[in-house]
Amino acid sequence: MNEKLYAALRRMQQLRNDGCVITSEDLVDGLLPKRNPNAHKGDFGRVLIVAGSVGYTGAPVLAANAALRSGAGLIFTGVPEAVYPIVAQKLDEPMVFPLSCDGAGRLNTRAIPELVRRLENCDACLVGPGLGGSPAILDVVSAVLTHAKCPVILDADGINCLEGHIDVLGQASCPVVLTPHDGEFRRLGGDPSPENRYESAKALARTWGVTVLLKGHRTLIVSPEKTYLNTTGNPGMATGGSGDVLAGILLALLGQGAAPTEAAAAAAWLHGAVGDYCAEAWGQQGMTPTDMIANLHLFLK
Repeated sequence: MNEKLYAALRRMQQLRNDGCVITSEDLVDGLLPKRNPNAHKGDFGRVLIVAGSVGYTGAPVLAANAALRSGAGLIFTGVPEAVYPIVAQKLDEPMVFPLSCDGAGRLNTRAIPELVRRLENCDACLVGPGLGGSPAILDVVSAVLTHAKCPVILDADGINCLEGHIDVLGQASCPVVLTPHDGEFRRLGGDPSPENRYESAKALARTWGVTVLLKGHRTLIVSPEKTYLNTTGNPGMATGGSGDVLAGILLALLGQGAAPTEAAAAAAWLHGAVGDYCAEAWGQQGMTPTDMIANLHLFLK
């Protein structure tokens, strides 16, 4: 037997032995709340997005619009004041507010009090898309983890700032979901190689008590107690902004009350399913993250 094939089969057997569940449409259907005729916008989640910087104004827009299309009731999008006019012009339904930033257009520590205040009334929070890199970003992430009582997603630069500082996860007073791609996973001390991918993600989840959504050809969702494997998706989704869409979907599900691990598994399925639809419609070369947002409704009926 081919050595690579044998290794792949052995890894799949290990996943089965650990009770791995394959993500499915049924999982998504079971998570989405049924909307009461007397419901109001506050019943479907108040979510907070902390994202963006000079040169990265698309990230908060994509995440916010994906959350909107995924059913979030109220979306508050905090961005550096240097890019506030740009992001505010692009977003109609989500609410945008400015945060203090440095001369390079990245959040600084003076943004923390406003974030802490807004966290008090939120049902879920996303930190990281397009924030850029600076010492203050770690301070912002640390403050959010320390003060949040709702689930927090760390994505992109919210993960990158933890390189060499992963012990910050130990300060969390809230459920945490990490959404790394392979490069970000390495910065967290993980090993994304096929032979070690699952065990490494499981070790990270168990050590810090978090849910890890490890993106890739077969996205893994691992918590200390559960494992899911996602089989939807295609290479056309490997483009800038696709991860922001996934983060926004996940944020909306958490805001509507889904448990972190199940929300991550359902978000991965939705993201991949709409990506497959767009690849069929426009081709893998022609599809865009905006196409994915526009067609999310097809999978959220």
